[in-house]
Amino acid sequence: MPCLLVLALSLWGGNRKILRIACTSSIVKSAKHTRRHGHITAESVTAPLGCIHAAFIFVMTMYTQLYNRLSFGWNTVKIDMSAARRDPLPIIPFGLAAFAATLFALGLALGTTIAVGMLFFIQMKIILRNKTSIESWIEEKAKDRIQYYQLDEVFVFPYDMGSRWKNFKQVFTWSGVPEGDGLEWPIREGCHQYSLTIEQLKQKADKRVRSVRYKVIENYSGACCPLNKGIKTFLTSPCTEEPRIRLQTGEFILATRGLRYWLYGDKILDDSFTEGVSRIRGWFPRNCVEKCPCDAEMDQGPEDEKKNR
Repeated sequence: MPCLLVLALSLWGGNRKILRIACTSSIVKSAKHTRRHGHITAESVTAPLGCIHAAFIFVMTMYTQLYNRLSFGWNTVKIDMSAARRDPLPIIPFGLAAFAATLFALGLALGTTIAVGMLFFIQMKIILRNKTSIESWIEEKAKDRIQYYQLDEVFVFPYDMGSRWKNFKQVFTWSGVPEGDGLEWPIREGCHQYSLTIEQLKQKADKRVRSVRYKVIENYSGACCPLNKGIKTFLTSPCTEEPRIRLQTGEFILATRGLRYWLYGDKILDDSFTEGVSRIRGWFPRNCVEKCPCDAEMDQGPEDEKKNR
């Protein structure tokens, strides 16, 4: 249903960007306040407990079976897996194959306990803070923006109720259904439903202001790990699902962020591109571009806007 809403808004005129960002923010919160969130968290508790119980059984079984097969000499200790020193013989045979299978199952049980246990702590951290990883990133960028421009404002995350207990009660209720209807949720006093959306719009505008224009001086094929751009560029390729973009000499790129040997930005398109291609953005090596020396007026723009904000 949220996907259909995004599609309808994207085809609607007017303030499409604002509505699209607002709907995206709603989908992020809707994913967090799903009916299954409490169930998934409960499963992340019961699964490690069950695996711990199974691991205890496996350990005691191997200990008991190996103890029954031990024989002590004067200076030696032998293990005979063919038969047990017990009369009568055990009902369930426990040979070398059973021992290997039990040891393998023990490894799986311990691995599941660690992996799902870490998932439980991550889920509980999100629930107690009432904040997803994406929203934490947005909040961090909001603080950086305020500090960079030295603004007289404080960003308050609207969905954190200020108490971990209140955040906990929003997800774990007696009915099993989290608070909120998928479109509106309880918010902190002094905020409203679009506080996060407005902050995202400010960050989008700030990204455009702080972007830097580059000119391509060397062709780039768009390879994920290019070998012909230097060993450091090859080894420091960004580990992300974001695409790489092809570069041709003479093109212009508007870079918005970057690493030491890589940059991320939008290619400045002209009329020669095929209709329907709105944006071409992605990562590219830093040594393939150079900062445009002819943008003295553009360099003054961010400083002027910084003073006005």
